[in-house]
Amino acid sequence: MIRSIVRKEIQVLIKEKGTFFWLFLLPVLFIVMFSAIFGNTSQTVTVRYYDADRTVASKELIQALGGIKGFELKQDDSQSLEAQIEDIRSGKLSSLVVVPAGYGGKYESGAAAEIELYRDAAEDTAVAPIVAMLNSVAAQYKEGNLRAILKSLGNNDQEIAGMMQPPLQVKDIRENAVKLSTVTQVVPGYTVMFVFFIMITMVRNFMRDRDSGMVSRLRGTPMKSHHYLIGMWVPNILVVIVQCTVLLLFGKLVYGLNLGDVAAVALIILSLAVCCTGIGLMLAMLVGGENQGIAFVQIITMGGAITGGLWFPYDFLPKAVQAVGRFTPQYWAQNGLQDIMIRGGHIGSVWINALILIAIGLAGFAVARLRFNQFAGTAVN
Repeated sequence: MIRSIVRKEIQVLIKEKGTFFWLFLLPVLFIVMFSAIFGNTSQTVTVRYYDADRTVASKELIQALGGIKGFELKQDDSQSLEAQIEDIRSGKLSSLVVVPAGYGGKYESGAAAEIELYRDAAEDTAVAPIVAMLNSVAAQYKEGNLRAILKSLGNNDQEIAGMMQPPLQVKDIRENAVKLSTVTQVVPGYTVMFVFFIMITMVRNFMRDRDSGMVSRLRGTPMKSHHYLIGMWVPNILVVIVQCTVLLLFGKLVYGLNLGDVAAVALIILSLAVCCTGIGLMLAMLVGGENQGIAFVQIITMGGAITGGLWFPYDFLPKAVQAVGRFTPQYWAQNGLQDIMIRGGHIGSVWINALILIAIGLAGFAVARLRFNQFAGTAVN
Protein backbone atom coordinates (compact mmCIF):
# COMPACT_ATOMS: atom_id res chain seq x y z
CA MET A 1 0.00 0.00 0.00
CA ILE A 2 2.80 2.44 0.81
CA ARG A 3 4.35 1.70 -2.58
CA SER A 4 1.07 2.50 -4.34
CA ILE A 5 0.75 5.83 -2.56
CA VAL A 6 4.39 6.68 -3.33
CA ARG A 7 3.84 5.87 -7.01
CA LYS A 8 0.64 7.90 -7.13
CA GLU A 9 2.25 10.91 -5.41
CA ILE A 10 5.28 10.86 -7.74
CA GLN A 11 2.98 10.92 -10.75
CA VAL A 12 1.08 13.87 -9.29
CA LEU A 13 4.31 15.78 -8.58
CA ILE A 14 5.58 15.21 -12.12
CA LYS A 15 2.31 16.47 -13.62
CA GLU A 16 2.23 19.55 -11.38
CA LYS A 17 3.92 22.31 -13.42
CA GLY A 18 4.00 24.69 -10.47
CA THR A 19 6.35 22.33 -8.66
CA PHE A 20 9.05 22.81 -11.26
CA PHE A 21 8.63 26.59 -11.23
CA TRP A 22 8.80 27.04 -7.45
CA LEU A 23 11.46 24.43 -6.76
CA PHE A 24 13.75 24.68 -9.80
CA LEU A 25 13.21 27.63 -12.14
CA LEU A 26 12.61 30.37 -9.56
CA PRO A 27 15.62 29.53 -7.33
CA VAL A 28 17.88 29.42 -10.41
CA LEU A 29 16.65 32.90 -11.37
CA PHE A 30 17.32 34.16 -7.84
CA ILE A 31 20.81 32.65 -7.79
CA VAL A 32 21.67 34.25 -11.14
CA MET A 33 20.21 37.63 -10.18
CA PHE A 34 21.81 37.97 -6.76
CA SER A 35 25.14 36.53 -7.90
CA ALA A 36 25.22 39.23 -10.56
CA ILE A 37 24.31 41.97 -8.07
CA PHE A 38 26.64 41.05 -5.22
CA GLY A 39 29.35 39.25 -7.16
CA ASN A 40 30.46 42.18 -9.29
CA THR A 41 33.76 42.93 -7.57
CA SER A 42 35.11 44.93 -10.54
CA GLN A 43 32.60 47.76 -10.11
CA THR A 44 34.19 51.20 -9.64
CA VAL A 45 32.99 54.10 -7.50
CA THR A 46 32.36 57.31 -9.40
CA VAL A 47 33.77 60.40 -7.64
CA ARG A 48 32.39 63.70 -8.87
CA TYR A 49 34.72 66.64 -8.35
CA TYR A 50 35.03 70.34 -9.08
CA ASP A 51 38.42 72.10 -9.32
CA ALA A 52 37.84 75.76 -8.44
CA ASP A 53 41.58 76.40 -7.94
CA ARG A 54 42.97 75.16 -11.26
CA THR A 55 46.59 75.36 -10.17
CA VAL A 56 49.46 72.92 -10.55
CA ALA A 57 48.93 71.77 -6.94
CA SER A 58 45.20 71.15 -7.47
CA LYS A 59 45.89 69.20 -10.67
CA GLU A 60 48.43 67.05 -8.83
CA LEU A 61 45.82 66.35 -6.17
CA ILE A 62 43.22 65.36 -8.77
CA GLN A 63 45.80 63.12 -10.43
CA ALA A 64 46.57 61.45 -7.09
CA LEU A 65 42.86 60.84 -6.48
CA GLY A 66 42.40 59.42 -9.96
CA GLY A 67 45.27 57.01 -9.50
CA ILE A 68 43.52 55.10 -6.69
CA LYS A 69 42.24 51.75 -7.89
CA GLY A 70 38.48 51.26 -7.80
CA PHE A 71 37.59 54.95 -8.17
CA GLU A 72 36.73 56.91 -11.29
CA LEU A 73 36.82 60.73 -11.24
CA LYS A 74 34.23 62.71 -13.17
CA GLN A 75 33.90 66.48 -13.60
CA ASP A 76 30.83 68.26 -14.94
CA ASP A 77 32.03 71.43 -16.66
CA SER A 78 28.54 72.29 -17.90
CA GLN A 79 27.30 73.26 -14.42
CA SER A 80 28.53 75.82 -11.95
CA LEU A 81 29.70 74.86 -8.48
CA GLU A 82 26.56 76.38 -6.95
CA ALA A 83 24.32 74.38 -9.28
CA GLN A 84 26.05 71.12 -8.40
CA ILE A 85 25.79 71.83 -4.68
CA GLU A 86 22.09 72.50 -5.18
CA ASP A 87 21.81 69.09 -6.90
CA ILE A 88 23.13 67.52 -3.69
CA ARG A 89 20.55 69.39 -1.60
CA SER A 90 17.77 68.18 -3.89
CA GLY A 91 19.01 64.57 -3.86
CA LYS A 92 20.14 64.44 -7.49
CA LEU A 93 23.79 63.91 -6.47
CA SER A 94 25.15 62.05 -3.47
CA SER A 95 28.53 63.82 -3.16
CA LEU A 96 30.91 66.34 -4.69
CA VAL A 97 34.62 66.79 -3.94
CA VAL A 98 35.62 70.45 -4.28
CA VAL A 99 39.15 71.83 -4.51
CA PRO A 100 38.46 75.42 -3.41
CA ALA A 101 40.13 78.51 -4.81
CA GLY A 102 43.33 79.29 -2.93
CA TYR A 103 44.17 75.63 -2.32
CA GLY A 104 47.42 75.83 -4.33
CA GLY A 105 48.69 78.95 -2.57
CA LYS A 106 48.14 77.45 0.88
CA TYR A 107 49.74 74.16 -0.14
CA GLU A 108 52.83 75.81 -1.60
CA SER A 109 53.27 78.00 1.47
CA GLY A 110 53.10 75.01 3.79
CA ALA A 111 49.83 76.09 5.40
CA ALA A 112 46.98 73.65 5.97
CA ALA A 113 45.29 73.29 2.59
CA GLU A 114 41.73 72.02 2.70
CA ILE A 115 39.51 70.28 0.22
CA GLU A 116 35.74 70.18 0.67
CA LEU A 117 33.36 67.23 0.48
CA TYR A 118 29.72 68.14 -0.05
CA ARG A 119 27.44 65.15 0.50
CA ASP A 120 23.83 64.16 0.96
CA ALA A 121 23.40 63.20 4.63
CA ALA A 122 20.92 60.51 3.56
CA GLU A 123 23.58 58.76 1.47
CA ASP A 124 26.22 58.07 4.14
CA THR A 125 26.64 54.45 3.07
CA ALA A 126 27.19 55.33 -0.59
CA VAL A 127 29.63 58.13 0.27
CA ALA A 128 31.65 56.11 2.81
CA PRO A 129 34.15 54.75 0.19
CA ILE A 130 34.82 58.30 -1.01
CA VAL A 131 35.46 59.49 2.55
CA ALA A 132 37.90 56.60 3.03
CA MET A 133 39.65 57.49 -0.23
CA LEU A 134 40.08 61.15 0.75
CA ASN A 135 41.43 60.18 4.18
CA SER A 136 43.90 57.84 2.49
CA VAL A 137 45.15 60.58 0.17
CA ALA A 138 45.40 63.01 3.10
CA ALA A 139 47.54 60.47 4.96
CA GLN A 140 49.78 60.08 1.90
CA TYR A 141 50.29 63.84 1.70
CA LYS A 142 51.09 63.97 5.41
CA GLU A 143 53.61 61.17 4.99
CA GLY A 144 55.16 62.97 2.01
CA ASN A 145 55.60 66.16 4.03
CA LEU A 146 57.21 64.25 6.89
CA ARG A 147 59.63 62.56 4.50
CA ALA A 148 60.56 65.95 3.00
CA ILE A 149 61.22 67.41 6.47
CA LEU A 150 63.31 64.42 7.54
CA LYS A 151 65.31 64.60 4.33
CA SER A 152 65.97 68.31 4.84
CA LEU A 153 67.39 67.43 8.25
CA GLY A 154 70.04 65.25 6.60
CA ASN A 155 68.48 61.78 6.92
CA ASN A 156 69.01 59.35 4.05
CA ASP A 157 66.23 57.26 2.46
CA GLN A 158 66.99 54.17 4.56
CA GLU A 159 66.87 56.13 7.80
CA ILE A 160 63.64 57.84 6.74
CA ALA A 161 62.07 54.49 5.90
CA GLY A 162 62.93 53.22 9.35
CA MET A 163 61.50 56.31 11.03
CA MET A 164 58.30 56.10 9.00
CA GLN A 165 57.74 52.46 9.90
CA PRO A 166 54.49 52.28 11.94
CA PRO A 167 55.00 51.07 15.54
CA LEU A 168 52.02 48.72 15.20
CA GLN A 169 51.32 46.48 12.25
CA VAL A 170 48.40 44.15 11.62
CA LYS A 171 49.26 40.75 10.22
CA ASP A 172 46.24 39.34 8.40
CA ILE A 173 46.14 35.54 8.75
CA ARG A 174 43.15 33.90 7.08
CA GLU A 175 42.18 30.45 8.28
CA ASN A 176 40.05 28.06 6.21
CA ALA A 177 38.02 30.74 4.42
CA VAL A 178 40.28 30.85 1.36
CA LYS A 179 37.34 29.78 -0.81
CA LEU A 180 34.91 32.37 0.57
CA SER A 181 32.99 34.30 -2.09
CA THR A 182 29.58 35.71 -2.86
CA VAL A 183 28.69 32.39 -4.48
CA THR A 184 29.23 30.47 -1.23
CA GLN A 185 26.56 32.68 0.36
CA VAL A 186 24.07 32.98 -2.49
CA VAL A 187 23.95 29.43 -3.91
CA PRO A 188 23.54 27.42 -0.67
CA GLY A 189 21.42 30.23 0.81
CA TYR A 190 18.80 30.22 -1.92
CA THR A 191 18.97 26.45 -2.24
CA VAL A 192 18.04 26.08 1.43
CA MET A 193 15.41 28.80 1.17
CA PHE A 194 13.52 27.37 -1.78
CA VAL A 195 13.41 23.76 -0.56
CA PHE A 196 10.83 24.88 1.99
CA PHE A 197 8.42 25.77 -0.80
CA ILE A 198 7.86 22.01 -1.20
CA MET A 199 5.50 22.46 1.75
CA ILE A 200 3.06 24.34 -0.49
CA THR A 201 2.86 21.33 -2.79
CA MET A 202 2.43 19.00 0.19
CA VAL A 203 -0.40 21.06 1.69
CA ARG A 204 -2.18 21.18 -1.69
CA ASN A 205 -1.86 17.43 -2.22
CA PHE A 206 -3.18 16.59 1.24
CA MET A 207 -6.11 18.98 0.77
CA ARG A 208 -6.79 17.42 -2.61
CA ASP A 209 -6.89 13.92 -1.10
CA ARG A 210 -9.11 15.15 1.72
CA ASP A 211 -11.60 16.95 -0.53
CA SER A 212 -11.69 14.27 -3.23
CA GLY A 213 -12.74 11.53 -0.81
CA MET A 214 -9.41 9.69 -1.06
CA VAL A 215 -8.73 9.97 2.67
CA SER A 216 -12.20 8.69 3.55
CA ARG A 217 -11.80 5.69 1.28
CA LEU A 218 -8.39 4.89 2.76
CA ARG A 219 -9.87 4.92 6.26
CA GLY A 220 -12.10 2.05 5.18
CA THR A 221 -9.06 -0.09 4.35
CA PRO A 222 -6.61 -1.86 6.70
CA MET A 223 -3.99 0.81 5.96
CA LYS A 224 -2.68 2.53 9.06
CA SER A 225 -2.31 6.29 9.27
CA HIS A 226 1.47 6.23 9.34
CA HIS A 227 1.55 4.15 6.17
CA TYR A 228 -0.40 6.85 4.34
CA LEU A 229 1.79 9.62 5.78
CA ILE A 230 5.02 7.82 4.84
CA GLY A 231 3.66 7.19 1.35
CA MET A 232 3.03 10.93 0.97
CA TRP A 233 6.33 11.81 2.64
CA VAL A 234 8.87 9.78 0.62
CA PRO A 235 8.16 11.28 -2.86
CA ASN A 236 8.59 14.81 -1.52
CA ILE A 237 11.88 13.86 0.13
CA LEU A 238 13.08 12.60 -3.26
CA VAL A 239 11.96 15.84 -4.97
CA VAL A 240 13.91 17.96 -2.47
CA ILE A 241 17.02 15.81 -2.91
CA VAL A 242 16.79 16.26 -6.69
CA GLN A 243 16.15 19.99 -6.25
CA CYS A 244 19.20 20.52 -4.04
CA THR A 245 21.37 18.44 -6.36
CA VAL A 246 20.31 20.45 -9.42
CA LEU A 247 20.82 23.85 -7.73
CA LEU A 248 24.21 23.01 -6.22
CA LEU A 249 25.44 21.51 -9.49
CA PHE A 250 24.23 24.64 -11.26
CA GLY A 251 26.30 26.70 -8.84
CA LYS A 252 29.35 24.51 -9.43
CA LEU A 253 29.10 24.44 -13.24
CA VAL A 254 28.15 28.08 -13.78
CA TYR A 255 29.90 29.88 -10.89
CA GLY A 256 32.62 27.42 -9.90
CA LEU A 257 31.12 26.76 -6.46
CA ASN A 258 33.41 24.61 -4.34
CA LEU A 259 31.26 21.76 -3.02
CA GLY A 260 33.89 20.28 -0.71
CA ASP A 261 33.26 16.83 0.73
CA VAL A 262 30.43 15.48 -1.45
CA ALA A 263 29.47 12.84 1.13
CA ALA A 264 29.07 15.51 3.80
CA VAL A 265 27.02 17.69 1.43
CA ALA A 266 24.82 14.67 0.63
CA LEU A 267 24.23 14.11 4.36
CA ILE A 268 23.08 17.71 4.86
CA ILE A 269 20.85 17.54 1.76
CA LEU A 270 19.20 14.32 2.94
CA SER A 271 18.72 15.71 6.45
CA LEU A 272 17.29 18.96 5.05
CA ALA A 273 14.89 17.00 2.83
CA VAL A 274 13.64 15.01 5.84
CA CYS A 275 13.34 18.21 7.85
CA CYS A 276 11.37 20.45 5.49
CA THR A 277 9.04 17.68 4.33
CA GLY A 278 8.46 16.57 7.93
CA ILE A 279 7.37 20.12 8.73
CA GLY A 280 5.20 19.97 5.61
CA LEU A 281 3.44 16.85 6.93
CA MET A 282 2.76 18.55 10.24
CA LEU A 283 1.53 21.74 8.58
CA ALA A 284 -0.88 19.85 6.31
CA MET A 285 -2.45 18.16 9.34
CA LEU A 286 -2.76 21.40 11.32
CA VAL A 287 -4.12 23.96 8.86
CA GLY A 288 -7.76 24.27 7.96
CA GLY A 289 -7.28 24.85 4.25
CA GLU A 290 -4.87 25.48 1.39
CA ASN A 291 -4.74 29.27 1.71
CA GLN A 292 -3.97 29.08 5.42
CA GLY A 293 -1.26 26.53 4.71
CA ILE A 294 0.37 28.72 2.05
CA ALA A 295 0.37 31.66 4.48
CA PHE A 296 2.18 29.59 7.12
CA VAL A 297 4.67 28.33 4.51
CA GLN A 298 5.51 31.94 3.60
CA ILE A 299 6.09 32.80 7.26
CA ILE A 300 8.29 29.75 7.86
CA THR A 301 10.24 30.21 4.62
CA MET A 302 10.83 33.96 4.71
CA GLY A 303 11.22 34.21 8.47
CA GLY A 304 13.77 31.41 8.47
CA ALA A 305 15.61 32.93 5.51
CA ILE A 306 16.04 36.26 7.32
CA THR A 307 17.00 34.94 10.75
CA GLY A 308 18.88 31.86 9.54
CA GLY A 309 21.46 33.79 7.52
CA LEU A 310 20.30 32.77 4.04
CA TRP A 311 20.06 36.28 2.60
CA PHE A 312 22.98 37.84 4.48
CA PRO A 313 25.96 36.29 6.27
CA TYR A 314 24.84 35.17 9.73
CA ASP A 315 27.59 37.18 11.47
CA PHE A 316 26.21 40.40 9.93
CA LEU A 317 22.86 39.99 11.67
CA PRO A 318 22.02 41.72 14.99
CA LYS A 319 22.65 39.61 18.08
CA ALA A 320 18.95 39.28 18.84
CA VAL A 321 18.25 38.00 15.32
CA GLN A 322 21.17 35.56 15.58
CA ALA A 323 19.70 34.17 18.79
CA VAL A 324 16.36 33.56 17.05
CA GLY A 325 18.10 32.12 14.00
CA ARG A 326 19.62 29.26 15.98
CA PHE A 327 16.12 27.87 16.49
CA THR A 328 15.44 27.68 12.75
CA PRO A 329 16.27 24.67 10.53
CA GLN A 330 17.52 27.09 7.87
CA TYR A 331 20.39 28.14 10.12
CA TRP A 332 21.57 24.57 10.72
CA ALA A 333 21.34 23.68 7.03
CA GLN A 334 23.17 26.81 5.84
CA ASN A 335 25.77 26.53 8.59
CA GLY A 336 26.44 22.91 7.68
CA LEU A 337 26.79 23.59 3.95
CA GLN A 338 29.11 26.55 4.52
CA ASP A 339 31.24 24.57 6.99
CA ILE A 340 31.81 22.06 4.19
CA MET A 341 32.23 24.48 1.28
CA ILE A 342 34.21 27.24 3.02
CA ARG A 343 35.98 25.64 5.95
CA GLY A 344 36.71 22.24 4.43
CA GLY A 345 34.47 20.36 6.86
CA HIS A 346 33.59 16.68 6.59
CA ILE A 347 30.86 14.45 8.00
CA GLY A 348 32.47 14.62 11.43
CA SER A 349 32.08 18.41 11.36
CA VAL A 350 28.40 18.55 10.41
CA TRP A 351 26.81 15.49 12.00
CA ILE A 352 25.21 17.65 14.71
CA ASN A 353 23.62 19.84 12.01
CA ALA A 354 22.29 16.73 10.27
CA LEU A 355 20.99 15.27 13.55
CA ILE A 356 19.10 18.46 14.42
CA LEU A 357 17.52 18.64 10.96
CA ILE A 358 16.44 15.00 11.05
CA ALA A 359 15.07 15.43 14.58
CA ILE A 360 12.93 18.37 13.43
CA GLY A 361 11.62 16.31 10.51
CA LEU A 362 10.77 13.33 12.72
CA ALA A 363 9.07 15.62 15.23
CA GLY A 364 6.95 16.98 12.38
CA PHE A 365 6.02 13.44 11.35
CA ALA A 366 5.09 12.57 14.94
CA VAL A 367 2.77 15.58 15.20
CA ALA A 368 1.25 14.74 11.82
CA ARG A 369 0.51 11.20 12.98
CA LEU A 370 -1.15 12.46 16.17
CA ARG A 371 -3.28 14.90 14.19
CA PHE A 372 -4.22 12.55 11.37
CA ASN A 373 -7.55 11.43 12.88
CA GLN A 374 -8.70 15.05 13.24
CA PHE A 375 -7.58 15.71 9.66
CA ALA A 376 -9.37 12.61 8.38
CA GLY A 377 -12.48 13.61 10.29
CA THR A 378 -12.85 16.65 8.03
CA ALA A 379 -12.52 14.58 4.85
CA VAL A 380 -15.28 14.46 2.26
CA ASN A 381 -17.05 11.10 2.10
